[in-house]
Amino acid sequence: MIIRTKAFPRAALIGNPSDGYHGKTIAFVFDNYCAEAEVYETPELELKRSRRDSNVFASLEELTEDISQYGYYGGIRLIKAALKKFNEYCQVNGFKLPPRNFTIRYASDIPNRLGLAGSSAIITAAMRAVFQFYGLKIDAAHLANLVLATERDELGIPAGLQDRVAQAYNYPVFMDFDADYMAKHGIGKYEPIDIPEQLKLYVAFRTDLAEGSEILHSRLRDDYNEGVPKVRQAMQEWASLTEQVRDALAVGELSRLPALLNRNFDLRCEVCAGAVSRKNRNMVEVARSCGASAKFTGSGGAIIGTYEDEEMFAKLQAEFAKHSIDIIKPSIVRIPNE
Repeated sequence: MIIRTKAFPRAALIGNPSDGYHGKTIAFVFDNYCAEAEVYETPELELKRSRRDSNVFASLEELTEDISQYGYYGGIRLIKAALKKFNEYCQVNGFKLPPRNFTIRYASDIPNRLGLAGSSAIITAAMRAVFQFYGLKIDAAHLANLVLATERDELGIPAGLQDRVAQAYNYPVFMDFDADYMAKHGIGKYEPIDIPEQLKLYVAFRTDLAEGSEILHSRLRDDYNEGVPKVRQAMQEWASLTEQVRDALAVGELSRLPALLNRNFDLRCEVCAGAVSRKNRNMVEVARSCGASAKFTGSGGAIIGTYEDEEMFAKLQAEFAKHSIDIIKPSIVRIPNE
């Protein structure tokens, strides 16, 4: 039997990057793209390489382009780390695995290194596949913890829980990462919420820019740990923005959202100015010049915002095309933990 699982890219609607700093965020996943894992029983344990793990190139130019898109290490490291962390999870929780081996392969068409959580999507899909292969269950909140531990502890990727929670729940989620609650329960407060279909959202991303999230988080983490006042105050404001968006969604006051989303990005520029590149800032400026709201979906490379009507969306398409930027209407996933 072949087991096939999926995980999807994440878009942070509001509150990021406070998720790694005991803040509050709202995020969802969308199925315009996906990462897939495939597992089937075999005599030996084997990890199949994907396109991003290739070591054969037609030219130096192709090699350089591959590195700019996928980095130096490809995706096999993600699968290896996921399997190691899965095995450790089973040992700690007393799950004795039967002596069965498998082959695992993965594929992903999620635009890479652009703030859409493509790496954690690969790990999430792989985790779902091996849990299913061994007939084990894990709830969404603890799956998110396990995926984060894979990236942070095994791979040294600085990150927060937001991406993994959205991908584990497969539903829009309001997340509260209160420090005391997390210390007591080991998870955050997660509340699935509705994002009405009449809310006109777009996601746009550069086709000529790839930048890992560690560039932002390493700088922000240092300032946060040192207690820099403007950074601590920013975390509180991002949490407040998230609460305001949640409340506006609950009562259908969608006209409040554009200003709140814009403030999320402007606040980032105030406290992380050196970590916002010219091309990233340009995406936001182009969107706002068309009348749309705009903020990062993650740590850079992609933005999310609202638009008023199809005329404005067409204008966004035309203007973005001049700057090597693609735009989509995200198809929000609303299928809990599958």
